[in-house]
Amino acid sequence: MNKFKSILSKIPTFQLALISLMLGLAPFVPEPHLLEKLKMLMAGNLVKPIDIFDLIMHGTPVTLLILKLTWAKNSES
Repeated sequence: MNKFKSILSKIPTFQLALISLMLGLAPFVPEPHLLEKLKMLMAGNLVKPIDIFDLIMHGTPVTLLILKLTWAKNSES
């Protein structure tokens, strides 16, 4: 876990936030994929491999950003 934290700490927060916004909100119209896939997951309709891949692809940067910010906050305390 420490190796993962050290790798994640080397990624600049601004760049990770920018990537998270771009991939998390793409495509902007009619509805972002991440939001659409999360709705499908909550409804139990996320069964196609392409939909699962989309959720992983669009959600990974957001997840990494949340982890980075959480670990940074915990290390300050």
